Amino acid sequence: MTLDDILRVLLSFVAAVPAIVLHEVAHGLVAFRLGDPTARSMGRLTLNPLAHIDPIGTILVPLVLVVLGGPAFGWAKPVPINPRYFRNPFQGMLYVALAGPSTNIVLAAATILIGRLLLLVIPAWEVAISATFLGTLGRSLFYLLGIFVLINLFLAVLNMIPVPPLDGSRVLTYFLPPGGRRFMLSLERYGLLIVAALIFLNGLEWLFDLIVRALEVLLGQQWILLVLSF
Repeated sequence: MTLDDILRVLLSFVAAVPAIVLHEVAHGLVAFRLGDPTARSMGRLTLNPLAHIDPIGTILVPLVLVVLGGPAFGWAKPVPINPRYFRNPFQGMLYVALAGPSTNIVLAAATILIGRLLLLVIPAWEVAISATFLGTLGRSLFYLLGIFVLINLFLAVLNMIPVPPLDGSRVLTYFLPPGGRRFMLSLERYGLLIVAALIFLNGLEWLFDLIVRALEVLLGQQWILLVLSF
């Protein structure tokens, strides 16, 4: 592994942690606004990554995937939610579930706007070919921003898959009749295994390819040039 490869891994890790942490904090904040104090009482309504880091999901898995050439996917410790505090538990879980992916979409959109504005004042081709320190710094910045957009889009789309414990299952459960809700709840014990199998058996490769194509359109040719030149 070259020095450039190590730098790309580190930047991907730097991008992954806030995307994952803010996703979880959003769940806790919405739950708190709906009357559930559990996350706050356990110190999880904080932006301090140490309160959310899962040694395997936040550190080991993203680093291994990036080293292997895959997306910097991972997860934080789930924010504890107690739907019994909600006036309408299923509706409350719907709002809590939507909070995480919505946050990732907002983060991606804001980052795209920032990157686009920077490209208005920084000639992309000059940065791409520059061998100076500032050129390397510029390519690093746009690589970091681009990966941050990619990770947030991936988290948003992946979490909307209707398989427990992903957020999409909570959304789907709200619209199901009682029998369907019981079935979704019964899948909870197997959900993580299903998701892990989909990821490691390349069952979601088509989804990642779709997100990458969307990313190319959202970032534009100049930004992609900088990412590829890094």
